[in-house]
Amino acid sequence: MRPYYRMLAAVVFLAMALTLTGCSEQFIVLDPKGPIGQSQKELIIISTVLCAIIIVPVLIMTAVIAWRYRDRPGRKAAYKPNWEHNTKLELTWWGIPIVIIVILAGITIKYTYELEPSKPLESAVKPITIQVTSMDWKWLFKYPEEDIATINYVKFPEGVPVRFQLTSDTAMNSFWIPQLGGQLYSMSGMAMTLYLQADEQGSYYGSGANFNGKDFAQMTFTADAVSQEEYDAWVQEVKSGAPALTLDGYKELQKPGRSEVQLFSSFPEGLFDQIVTQYVEKGSKGAHSHHGAGAAAQEADDSAGEAAGSKDAGADEEAGHNGHGGHSSAASGDAVTADASGAHGNGHSH
Repeated sequence: MRPYYRMLAAVVFLAMALTLTGCSEQFIVLDPKGPIGQSQKELIIISTVLCAIIIVPVLIMTAVIAWRYRDRPGRKAAYKPNWEHNTKLELTWWGIPIVIIVILAGITIKYTYELEPSKPLESAVKPITIQVTSMDWKWLFKYPEEDIATINYVKFPEGVPVRFQLTSDTAMNSFWIPQLGGQLYSMSGMAMTLYLQADEQGSYYGSGANFNGKDFAQMTFTADAVSQEEYDAWVQEVKSGAPALTLDGYKELQKPGRSEVQLFSSFPEGLFDQIVTQYVEKGSKGAHSHHGAGAAAQEADDSAGEAAGSKDAGADEEAGHNGHGGHSSAASGDAVTADASGAHGNGHSH
């Protein structure tokens, strides 16, 4: 009876696994709230289904063969060690995986292009820029257009593309808001670009997805998507009621340690560029090429956004062809070129 108990245990375990998959709140990646997150969910589902076409039959056949042809007392099956070639079976178990691999390759190429992180999102609304700096062990968010800054908290309007500029003050980290899109690395001496958008109001979990020291688990933040009116009121509230972030204050933030949420009514001009170029010797070619990295990338993306808007207005059919969550291909060339020359490029995929 022992084999039957083992089979029963396997069935119970499988049933538990299927039941737990229903707890969607535990898998926020599968509950996207923006176009990028939705496209990535589709990619996960398509890839999983295609892989399951191979994996599930193989697992079932393995269990059946192991059970059917097991050695047991009193068996009367004839021992036939010689195998015969079967062309149809060979074509089946080699042909199906090859076809699926080809399909997966095509899907990967399509989504790699559509989900290029520095590619502006198609939108009639001008994106806002938020400069993100990962530190030990906290997140600094700077709003260059509003001249405010925050620690471990970020807020933006719903339905508006957000252009995140990412860098690191110390060790490399990974910026991630799971329900809005995949992670992108923040690295010292580099300015990476990531476009995300929230289609619904809500509070979203954000974190660092890279080990960077003893308090890496505390590098979490809240990302609030609110109405445009609420966002504008919050900006004015911060500007009127919060202290300013000075260079001395920033040096205090550079010291390793955790931090609660903090708000600042202003920050030193050019702070993001200073962080990016802090390890470059003055007067060197590297310093010259880094200078104004954030401003150059911002200017390029502004022009790219205008180009994307013009394209959307005159070519709705083409925009529809680009698919859900796609980025503006007309604008991406200038944006990526500027980021590559002024900010070392950002060709990491989600």
